[in-house]
Amino acid sequence: MNEKTKSTSLTTKIMLGLFLGAILGYALRELHGAVDSDLIKNIFSFITIAADLFLSSLRMLVVPVIFISIVYGTLSLTDITTLGRVAGKTTLIYLLTTIVAVTLGISSALLIKPGANTGLHASSEYSVPSATSFQDIVSNLIPSNPIAAMVNGDTIQIIVFAIFIGIAISLTNVKKAEPVIRLFESLNAVIAKLVEFIMSFSHYGIFFITAKIFTTISATAVGSLLMYILLTYAVMLIHMFITYSCILKFLANISPIKFFSKIKDVILFSFSTASSNATIPISMNAVTKRCGVSNKIASFTIPLGSTVNMDGTSIMQGIATIFIAQAYNLPLGVNDYIVVILTATLASIGTAGVPSAGVIMLAMVLQKVGLPMEGIALVVGVDRLIDMLRTSVNVAGDCVTACVVAKSEGELDLDVFNKQDNDADNIDLHHMHVQDK
Repeated sequence: MNEKTKSTSLTTKIMLGLFLGAILGYALRELHGAVDSDLIKNIFSFITIAADLFLSSLRMLVVPVIFISIVYGTLSLTDITTLGRVAGKTTLIYLLTTIVAVTLGISSALLIKPGANTGLHASSEYSVPSATSFQDIVSNLIPSNPIAAMVNGDTIQIIVFAIFIGIAISLTNVKKAEPVIRLFESLNAVIAKLVEFIMSFSHYGIFFITAKIFTTISATAVGSLLMYILLTYAVMLIHMFITYSCILKFLANISPIKFFSKIKDVILFSFSTASSNATIPISMNAVTKRCGVSNKIASFTIPLGSTVNMDGTSIMQGIATIFIAQAYNLPLGVNDYIVVILTATLASIGTAGVPSAGVIMLAMVLQKVGLPMEGIALVVGVDRLIDMLRTSVNVAGDCVTACVVAKSEGELDLDVFNKQDNDADNIDLHHMHVQDK
């Protein structure tokens, strides 16, 4: 089997896992009550265990991948000036694309009016999770206990601590710091090998995850909120393929078509898992091996993006806010729309890269414009469907930013990006290796 055939097979396996998992999940839901209930329960239990095991293995990678890659990436940025410049460019692009995303969401919802005359009523029994205030987010940027931050999986605090460690190592005498530098180079190679092993089972994991999802999604809920789902999907796709394409073309002068062909496996994987954090290793592999982004840029931008870059989440929050306002027939003014844009942008910074965290941040947006909190119950039933595509948008935005920043810093290998018919074009888990700085 040649390299092209092997690398292409992963995409095929992922799509097959998605398709077969959806069929199995739907069949189990329809057969519930029609056949031996104990048999259905046992099958569902097995699917749940298999899906949870795969997701747990991905979550196991999150903290070490973020910490090691950020430290390693910071070390690779040879001086503080370079680090500050890369961090500034990355953050600016993330914030600007988020503002564009939530503005697109609000504008489309005002134009299409998905919530008008719905006749839906929120359940008064629905309990809204408490949202973290922006003040708390800023106050908790620096961890008082880095070990606790790692145990709790606090992504922002881990990133900040890792940056501090990287800077400290860079400022230390080269001779004294050399063993630590070699340690993180070795750890980077080891974690890549661990990712390779776990991802060799990815298509099986995606099959069980998709089956689990389709056994729990209510067909009635999907039908009643079809307009909301279709509008949200349409705007997310527009943002991903038009907004990002414009950024790639005008800021980096690279082909959007080639770019999306190189990250198609990343998009499929993030769609399946609905977790930005779980996709970090896949994203880093794609932008370095297939897009030609240097490891020192990818190691900084991708983990950071999994926490602060939430364009898909912002689109959902914008559309959901207008949808809820229309469902309750509560008009919003221009000032309210501005508040929604600003709040959704800031809220996205504190949205963890885990499934359905955007619903919690939606509570913050609703509070700011005085909409009833129980309105979240209108959209929470189908949020799992929305969550899948919005994660793909978030992750695609991370990859776009990595390419743009790398091009501006002269760290994008255009020969790798423009290559055709070679093992850099598709994920090849059997030949994954670490790209040295």
